[in-house]
Amino acid sequence: MIVGKLDETAQFMLQTAGLTQQNGLNPETADRHWRQATDGGVRKRPVAIGSRSPGTVSGCSRIMGHEAPSVRTKHGMTGWPAVRLLCYEQGVGPMGWIESLQKAIDYIENHLTEEVDIEQAARAANTSVFHFQRIFTVLTDIPVGEYIRRRRLTLAAHELLSSNVKVIDLACKYGYDTPEAFTKAFRRQHGIAPSEARTSGGTLVTYNRLTIQVNLKGAEPMKVKIVEQGAFQAVGIKRELSMDESGILGGVSELWDEVNSDGTCDRIAALINGPVRGILGICASDPTKEPGRMEYWVAAAHDGPVPEGLLSLKVPASRWAVFEVLGPMPDAMRQKWKQIYSEWFPSSGYTQAGAIELEVYPEGDVSKPDYYSEIWIPVK
Repeated sequence: MIVGKLDETAQFMLQTAGLTQQNGLNPETADRHWRQATDGGVRKRPVAIGSRSPGTVSGCSRIMGHEAPSVRTKHGMTGWPAVRLLCYEQGVGPMGWIESLQKAIDYIENHLTEEVDIEQAARAANTSVFHFQRIFTVLTDIPVGEYIRRRRLTLAAHELLSSNVKVIDLACKYGYDTPEAFTKAFRRQHGIAPSEARTSGGTLVTYNRLTIQVNLKGAEPMKVKIVEQGAFQAVGIKRELSMDESGILGGVSELWDEVNSDGTCDRIAALINGPVRGILGICASDPTKEPGRMEYWVAAAHDGPVPEGLLSLKVPASRWAVFEVLGPMPDAMRQKWKQIYSEWFPSSGYTQAGAIELEVYPEGDVSKPDYYSEIWIPVK
């Protein structure tokens, strides 16, 4: 995979990232050194490991951000993205994030003919149900439940065409209470009834098994800073949504349409006097409620009494990763969420640390290509 030879700077970065056999660190300590040394590209400074000082490495000042290391993969990736990828290939750094997500998908695939326990899938991914479903939906553009439904109907279609199995037996096998319910779902996905598919052999709509891969990304810079923010009150309105519904994104859009059309957004904007400046779109999970549901708020950081007709939410003190988003809404925001989960989290060494995430919309024309907004995610 490596073209040529790693220079000393890149070698030092690989060791800093956690080559425990060479430096004798346990995985937890190695992971901490990884975060300290790279900080997801935010804090660029050298870190000593044991008795080794970064000052003893020739050209190590380049770690401080003046110049990227001269390492190149066979795919042509260079600089810090190449170092991160090489770390992945050598089994170091935060590769476990991707492996855990793949384990969750493998669990789902292995249980498509029985009840799929989303809590068990989340445990396989080493995260909460809320974060697992959020990550899955952002990366795939469909909720977990919709993926399960599509995969079951794909497998059912294959069996229908390759065997003499009865429709009623297929319905039972893939979790449908009646043949009628199965036929309705089958027609919605494939455009024809099961009986028609078997007799006419029409074109079917199939969905392949998901596989999480490390893609060669990261050349596009992400502007992110890590900030400490004390607890504050958010005031606004909320809507409870099921994360297992295909219409979750539609529910968020409907809420924004509602607050923009009836004047609620202007009312909330007038309340902004807290530490986060801008209208807030808040994704929140309530641990007291059933798994698989989330609250989406349109709110403002407000220091003062809660006005009549509005609700309040306490946003706890956290360490936040704050990402710049540049571009028209909603496409720029959706694309940034996907980039964060597919690129930044797998390579940064950080993990999510809370059940509240913020979208921050400052005053301005949200349709302009240079509109500035932010995403705030609690991390550890």
